[in-house]
Amino acid sequence: MVEGATGRVIFDGPASGVWNMAVDEALLDALAKVPADRPQAVLRFYEWDPATLSLGYFQYLAERESHAASRDCPMVRRPSGGGAILHDRELTYSLTVSAGFPQSRPSTLLYHAVHRSLIRTLKELGVEARLWTPPPSAVQQETEDKSHEQPGEPFLCFQRRTDGDVIVGDFKVAGSAQRRRLNAVLQHGSVLLERSPHAPELPGIAELTGVRLAPREFAAQWEKSLSAELGCLFSPVSLSEETRAAAQVLAESKFGSAAWNAKR
Repeated sequence: MVEGATGRVIFDGPASGVWNMAVDEALLDALAKVPADRPQAVLRFYEWDPATLSLGYFQYLAERESHAASRDCPMVRRPSGGGAILHDRELTYSLTVSAGFPQSRPSTLLYHAVHRSLIRTLKELGVEARLWTPPPSAVQQETEDKSHEQPGEPFLCFQRRTDGDVIVGDFKVAGSAQRRRLNAVLQHGSVLLERSPHAPELPGIAELTGVRLAPREFAAQWEKSLSAELGCLFSPVSLSEETRAAAQVLAESKFGSAAWNAKR
C-alpha cells in the first residue's frame, strides 16, 4: 500500500456529457490543491445519457461531419486529448490522483497500471484481453499526455492504436487520456461493452466474446483490482456538495458553452 494514501470511489448514474466532463474537471481542480506529501486518489465510474460524442481537446469540430452515424448525438469537448468517442453502451471511469502518488509521473505509469487492472478484471469475467504494443518499426511521436493529434489519424478513438491500449483479438475495447495540473493528474477512459447504433463500425466486448457485462457490477469488480494495483483502498462516497457546486459552474461556463465546444 502507498503510505498515507487515501482513496475515494464514486459510482455515478448516467448523466449528460456536459455534466460528466464538468465533474471530472472539478475533481482535478480539487486534488490539485492537495499538498504533495498527502497522496490522494478519487476514482469515479459513470455512464452517459443520452448517447454523446466527445471530441478530444485538439480535434476540430468540423471533423464530426465525417461520422454520419453520430451526427444526431449531442457533443462535448473533453479536457483531454485523443480521438472522438461515442459514449453509449460502455462504462467510463475517471481516476484523479494528487502529485504524492508514485504513479502520477511519468504518464505511462498510470496508463499501464489502470489497464493492467482492467485486463485482470476482464479475465476474471471470462474475457481474454491484452495490452497493445506498437510494432518495432512504428515511430511513436507521443507527448507526455498523449494528447496531440497526429496527421491522418482516424476520427474515432477506438479506431486508433496507442501503446498500452486494451484490445480483444484485433479490436480496441479500452483506452485512456490524461489532463494535468501542476499537482494532480486526471486520467479518464472508456470500456466498450457493446456495439452502439451511433458507432456501428465498433464491436464491443459482447460482440467479440459473447460476454455481456452489467456496468455497475463490472465497475465494482474493477475497483477491487484497481485498489490492489495502485496500493490504495477506496472508500465509497457520494459527490460532495462543494465539488457538485464547482462542477455546476464548469458545466455552465465551460463545457456547456459554444466557446469551449467550438473552439477549434
